[in-house]
Amino acid sequence: MHVILQRIQLFVTLLLVTGSPMAARASEPITVVYGHGRAWLMDLTITGQTQLEKGDLEAAQRSLDTVLKADPAFYPAYYVRARVFLNRGKFQEAIQDCNEALRKDSTFAEASLLRAKANYDLGRYGESLNEIDHVITIRPRRDAFARAYSDRAWLRLNCPDQSYRNGQQAVKDATAACKLIDWKDEDMIDTLATAYAEVGDFDSAVRYEEKALAIRGVKANDSKRLQAHLDSFKQHRPLHAR
Repeated sequence: MHVILQRIQLFVTLLLVTGSPMAARASEPITVVYGHGRAWLMDLTITGQTQLEKGDLEAAQRSLDTVLKADPAFYPAYYVRARVFLNRGKFQEAIQDCNEALRKDSTFAEASLLRAKANYDLGRYGESLNEIDHVITIRPRRDAFARAYSDRAWLRLNCPDQSYRNGQQAVKDATAACKLIDWKDEDMIDTLATAYAEVGDFDSAVRYEEKALAIRGVKANDSKRLQAHLDSFKQHRPLHAR
């Protein structure tokens, strides 16, 4: 008996988690292959993702647990549940789910970057950086490629371990991210502005922060945050010294 496979596109929305910019906003669609008659798995996964976005973490986990109990091979659910765990501060559980997702699809760059974020939150800065380096090396889809550069820049700017900080490298990485995303992501541009402030180039920091604020559709709370950064740069104060 032939197994009928269907392809769908899962729009993976990468929200900022636990207040860290080591994530981005929206991903390009990811194509998932699944067996005929299993569309409900994707529907429930998307339900879990929606519940996550609304902040209902318990309901989101229940939805994703149901999916994975029915089909432990349905790797998008591992990824979304990993995001739930990350939001709940369960970083090791998030890593385990990322491991499962990557076991099913080793090219799933979003899961690698999420695992890097979890390792960062656990203080495993070397592992986090190595993971981001790996994603950059394999040159994934353009949006994930940009996210990896931006995440590496952010780590180079914010890591509590000073030995990992490198403002000049952060400028290079953040510039690469902005070019890849066609200068359309205010968070990535903000990271570039922050990097310029870190190396003492406040004119460039102000210019790029203003560019970030000019992006159409910036949410009110994000605009307030970016404006605070701009005010700091105008006063020649890098963010880490605030």
